[in-house]
Amino acid sequence: MKVIVQPQKGTYKLLFVEGGRVEGSGFVDLSATPKGQRPKNFKMRRRGKQLKPTPTRDLITLLRRSSVLLAAKSPEFESFLADLQISSSRINICRFCQLEDRFVPVDKTTGVRYGGEWICMECAKREMRRELGYLGRFGGSVLVHLEKLLTQVRDLDRVLASVGPENPDRKRTLFDRLEAHEVQKTAHITELPLPPAFTKAAGVEYLMPVQQLAVQNGLLEGQHLLVVSATASGKTFIGEMAGMKNFLEGRGRMLFLVPLVALANQKYQRFRDRYGHLVRVTLQTGVSRLNLPETRSAGDRDVNAPVVVGTYEGIDHALRTGRSLKDIGTVVIDEVQMLEDPERGHRLDGLIARLKHVAPEAQFLYLSATIGAPGLLADKLRANLVRYADRPVPLERHLIFIERAKKISFIKQMVAEEFKIRSSKGYRGQTIIFTNSRARCHVIADALGNIAAPYHAGLSAQERRDVERRFANGELGAVVTTAALAAGVDFPASQVIFDALAMGIQWLTVQEFHQMMGRAGRPDYHDLGRVVIMAEPGGSYSRTSGKTEEEVAVGLLRGEMEEVAPEYDMEQSTEEFVANAVVSNGDEQQVIGMTHAMVGTLEPALPTLLDYGLVRRRGGRIELTDMARVMAEHFIGAERLMEIKDLVRRMDDAAEIVAELECAEETTP
Repeated sequence: MKVIVQPQKGTYKLLFVEGGRVEGSGFVDLSATPKGQRPKNFKMRRRGKQLKPTPTRDLITLLRRSSVLLAAKSPEFESFLADLQISSSRINICRFCQLEDRFVPVDKTTGVRYGGEWICMECAKREMRRELGYLGRFGGSVLVHLEKLLTQVRDLDRVLASVGPENPDRKRTLFDRLEAHEVQKTAHITELPLPPAFTKAAGVEYLMPVQQLAVQNGLLEGQHLLVVSATASGKTFIGEMAGMKNFLEGRGRMLFLVPLVALANQKYQRFRDRYGHLVRVTLQTGVSRLNLPETRSAGDRDVNAPVVVGTYEGIDHALRTGRSLKDIGTVVIDEVQMLEDPERGHRLDGLIARLKHVAPEAQFLYLSATIGAPGLLADKLRANLVRYADRPVPLERHLIFIERAKKISFIKQMVAEEFKIRSSKGYRGQTIIFTNSRARCHVIADALGNIAAPYHAGLSAQERRDVERRFANGELGAVVTTAALAAGVDFPASQVIFDALAMGIQWLTVQEFHQMMGRAGRPDYHDLGRVVIMAEPGGSYSRTSGKTEEEVAVGLLRGEMEEVAPEYDMEQSTEEFVANAVVSNGDEQQVIGMTHAMVGTLEPALPTLLDYGLVRRRGGRIELTDMARVMAEHFIGAERLMEIKDLVRRMDDAAEIVAELECAEETTP
């Protein structure tokens, strides 16, 4: 038999174990006597029986006949055993099990560290659930995550440190770490078949790995490519190499298209600074409805210049209004994952099809950091896939479960701590903070003080440029933004913090999350990127959502991006149909061809357009009415157009019409 001795406050609990099974238990006190420590108040129970007083001589007899194991250090009990010449040894058992008369030995391989002792895994999980009960409701997926984390680290204190901690502790909140790739040998730019004028102007000596892969996959031979690689891995220069080579060697002009005006301005400035002495670079971002100095274009707007940097809608508007785009040799679609955007994806999809129609000989390059099932998308786009999964710098991902009221104080500490760090390249650590509303941007920025600034679409162009300049100069420790930065505006941050996992009232998708997460860590600036997700247990941003923020957090960190396979509703389908009809000058077969070239699936739009009297069908041609051309030019579908026509008939005040349209849009489920 084994007797397990567990010191407790003022007493000792005993387990009597035979063949690994607890046959009885008891309690005993020790009393100091002139002869040394001696037992008193011994109580014992057999399995299934009541606890009852037992003579201490029975205990001594049991101890002499048994193997005595001490579950913790106890000089008094060891002295008592020595006086009786009874040997003993040490054992680690789960104290929580022992309290319930169970005997479970533990060690570093089977146990879990908790409060300076080892306990068994089952008790650790039970204690974790009990602790979480004090902090509020946690979803099942979070419990699964925490139990898995517990199994990995075998330290309950560390796991609980990520749940409602008093202070951010990077050692305890680490979720995982994505390592950087090893430095690879790549070609010198002069070894490539590029025009000497370009190689001189490019400011690049050796290719980055993804650029090398693109060259190997036919970039400089005119092959269409889908390039999927991490943020800051060098995708833009892939477009520059092909576009400038094609133009300088007489194969046509380059269109470099991006989703955001701010991003277009940055790319325009980059291209003009590098290549302005070789080619004319212009900007095409669409015309603001407000004629203010800050909304006027910052550059030449010739859509037929050698290099045109533009937004998707800026170039698409030219096509939708019947303007001719000639002699296009290269089309670069940056941030092509925008095909998945529920509001704008159909327009990008249609734009690509229309550009393929007007420039069938052009080389098409599609760039993205985040695409699910990229091989399938490459097939749909009829492009070779170039995929480079490694990051240029390592990335730590941290997960903190925390009440909303405590988030800002944590953000303040993390931003200040990051801003004190200076990388081996000499740059200070800077942070992008993503939140779910413009108002929250200002609340957080005000709380952080002078080292932070809000950045969102509600600011004027001049205000946004000022924030960009101050961040680039290292004057700001943080920018606080909504989705405005996710699509690639160039803020070289070392840290990304998610104050919220929603944009507005919609939870982020895995693809959106990866896009935002990828902003952390730039190879030319930082040695390490860091992402911190702050998830509120039970938190939500919509009454209709069944998920809570902590469940969404785990899902995003472990989630896989889905295939790009959008389906467009009738409103989106009618809009794209009339845009295609404008570009094809009404040739029905060409409209059908453009529809088949799209990645997404459209509804049969022609019958609806015919029913509304917006188009006529004659001899294989689609004749557009003036109202259909308005649809194309203003990026609206048939239902929206009919709604506007009805309001114009009923109302005289333009402001009332706009208000009615906005209210209707907000109440649409």
